Amino acid sequence: MLAFLAIGLHRHFHGAKNGTGDDASGSSWPWSTPALADNPSAASAVVVLTYHNDVARTGQNLEEKILTPSNVNSSGFGKLGFMDVDGLVDAEPLYISNLVVAGHPHNVVFAATEHDSVYAFDADTLAQLWHVTVLGANEIPSDDRKCGQVSPEIGITATPAITYDGDHGVIYLVAMSKDNSGNYFQRLHALDISTGAEISGSPTTITASYPNMKGGVSFDPKQYKERASLLLLDGVVYTSWASHCDQGDYTGWVIGYSAATLQQVSVLNVTPNGSDGAIWMSGAGPAADARGDIYLLDGNGTFDSALNASGFPVNGDFGNGFLKLSAGGAKLSVADYFDMHNTASESDADEDLGSGGALVLPDLKDAAGNTWQLAVGAGKDRRIYVVNRNSMGKFNTQKDNAIYQVINHALAGGVYSMPAYFQNTVYFGPYGDTLKAFSIANAKLVPTPSSKTSAVFAYPGTTPSVSANGSQNGIVWAVESHGDDAGVLHAYDASDLQNELYNSNQAGIRDAFADNKYITPMIANGKVFIGTRTGVMVFGLLPQSAPDGSAAAGRHH
Repeated sequence: MLAFLAIGLHRHFHGAKNGTGDDASGSSWPWSTPALADNPSAASAVVVLTYHNDVARTGQNLEEKILTPSNVNSSGFGKLGFMDVDGLVDAEPLYISNLVVAGHPHNVVFAATEHDSVYAFDADTLAQLWHVTVLGANEIPSDDRKCGQVSPEIGITATPAITYDGDHGVIYLVAMSKDNSGNYFQRLHALDISTGAEISGSPTTITASYPNMKGGVSFDPKQYKERASLLLLDGVVYTSWASHCDQGDYTGWVIGYSAATLQQVSVLNVTPNGSDGAIWMSGAGPAADARGDIYLLDGNGTFDSALNASGFPVNGDFGNGFLKLSAGGAKLSVADYFDMHNTASESDADEDLGSGGALVLPDLKDAAGNTWQLAVGAGKDRRIYVVNRNSMGKFNTQKDNAIYQVINHALAGGVYSMPAYFQNTVYFGPYGDTLKAFSIANAKLVPTPSSKTSAVFAYPGTTPSVSANGSQNGIVWAVESHGDDAGVLHAYDASDLQNELYNSNQAGIRDAFADNKYITPMIANGKVFIGTRTGVMVFGLLPQSAPDGSAAAGRHH
């Protein structure tokens, strides 16, 4: 079975075993790996095993030794090559350095497609190492269910998650398919990262039921897609489910499976006696803190304004909420939440939180020396919400006076993305607006941005990622999507977004690439990887700029 997979799960996904690092605010940061920053010879020992780099979803790679603000420019940095695949790459690529494949070590990039395929490529030569399909016999990927959000087919949409102990490893993913009789399937797969082979016990078909006032609600595989990235936490793979557009009768599901056995261990429905409330988050994944609590933003849906004595909705319906989930005793439950006072009208107007992703901030100290544990998120209503993870604010019919911080009119457009964090700064990329940096002072976000880009990002905005060597050489990377085969990769000085280091239009057609809708750039070992409609685009230092003076690796495929 999958027993050996328990090795390293806590280390790579919970964070406590990775050591701690201090940012400029003096806060403890348990998701970084500063040991690598202290050892330049370990520059290649980089792993990106989950969406946005860590379970806090910070989007920061603090182990980047090659790319710096001085060498990322249009004369020395650009497109190196392309890795062809058989469908849309909506999931963020993942990365492991020095992985042994077929007896030889490789820096490996993993890509999953909407055609229900998974690929492993050598990140340096761009050669394909293995490719597998996870379709069952006589099956094809799902049609788009008459919804243009993922089209023309639905296969693997969510970013997978990997467990890796330095020797063995497994990539977990959810795939949607249908058979010749029109039956639809959602399956959780576990593949050996060295070969692509299914591990014993894989796959498992996803089914679920949850009690409600009418006797129970059941999970219908054709009604849902797994859009939000997988969360692998304390030996459990968490899946969370979105609807196809706003069609049909759907509710908000979170379902957990044992990483060791693929057996279902927990089920939660956040709108069991209502409707809607799906978890979408533009592809961002549920976030987690060092205690193992889970945070997410759910979409417009039923919210019970009648509360019980503990301040929770009487019927368990948490639509349009900033939720904290507890997995204690292998049972998922809503441990705390925040819903704005006008939650019903926001849901009715499709101005819900569910379009954005949640980010867990490091512990912060205020001027009096008090420590605050916070999370931040935003959705379609153009406000930034900062919650106290120990007392999120719940619901007040009159005003949002119990939440830790709300920044009204902070953003010119809605958020269909998620923020990134680096060095006491949170970066938001709303649509129809610039990418903005919000500094943290006195354990709160400063309402006025400290810097912003000159570029305005059209729908759906942008999810930024950050590369840095510890606290130095910070670069914010952002993809500008136009939906017309004209994507733009931007690189900005993390300390001042007005300082654009590079964009892929600066060299004419040399660095042109076809974009995709909800994509997050992944940076590792001097390269930037971007999912597109037909493969993975690779950017890096051009041959004359390779650190050792040799030709930079990379070829076209």
